[in-house]
Amino acid sequence: MGYKLAGFNHLGGVEIDPPIADVYKTNHNPKFLFNQDIREFNNRTDLPKELYQLDILDGSPPCSTFSMAGSREKAWGKEKVFREGQAKQSLDDLVFVYCDTIIKLQPKVFLLENVKGIIQGNAKVYSKNIVKKMNDAGYTVQVFCLNAASMGVPQKRERVFFIGHKKEFAFPKLKLEFNETAITFGEVEKITKNVLGIKISEAYKKWWDITPKGKSLSYNHPIGSFFNSYKCSPLEVIPTITATGGAAIIHYEHPNRISDECIIQCGTYPLDYKFKNIDPKYLIGMSVPPVMTAQIANQIYLQWLSKL
Repeated sequence: MGYKLAGFNHLGGVEIDPPIADVYKTNHNPKFLFNQDIREFNNRTDLPKELYQLDILDGSPPCSTFSMAGSREKAWGKEKVFREGQAKQSLDDLVFVYCDTIIKLQPKVFLLENVKGIIQGNAKVYSKNIVKKMNDAGYTVQVFCLNAASMGVPQKRERVFFIGHKKEFAFPKLKLEFNETAITFGEVEKITKNVLGIKISEAYKKWWDITPKGKSLSYNHPIGSFFNSYKCSPLEVIPTITATGGAAIIHYEHPNRISDECIIQCGTYPLDYKFKNIDPKYLIGMSVPPVMTAQIANQIYLQWLSKL
């Protein structure tokens, strides 16, 4: 959706999770949709010529193993059955599998998006190896850490983007500097019909009652529980929307989660987007906000692709 907003012709994608692929197909009707493991896609020999002539290839390998809120090192190299697929697999090596996809399709420009944790601590070695692998494959690579809140998205969401172009084009260094005025939750409320969602449980309410606006419910908790649930503030941008069901964004005056309509607004999805049987918070929590993508794509076009 972000690429459509930026004026690109979106061709299709690869998605392992059937329900997510179905939502994707329903809303975008892509010309090419491969509902399979990216490893299987990489082994295909029947891909259409159009996929070898891309201006941009964009990918977001699953990132839970790099998240600072996740297992990180404990999960690296270990196989398990994940929510996104039906096969037993490890996730930390998918960043390199996606690099193989880029090398296979040879787009002019590629993006690889992940969580901020991939450039922190011991995970830095993954970042360095991504850059080295793509540099050895003939791409000039830059790494950016961007916050969606400075890009016209009413949500604090920091993400890392590896962006590269074929060395043959000798483009100048990409400059991504976004300083848009922050959109607070109070401003979102003004354009939202139904602000309140379901009531929180007593376990949450006990800590919500004594939590200042704009803080995690762990603020006064003796052992830091409920760290991923927040009492929002009308004067601040809401925190990162996560896919985890227990991670609640709670209204500042009422003991209710904010509504799906609020989540959709803060995720910069259209209000008429067809989520089907998928919880909007889950899907939005798993994705890059479309407006964030559009901002990056627009700059890539203006600074690079428009010069060809």
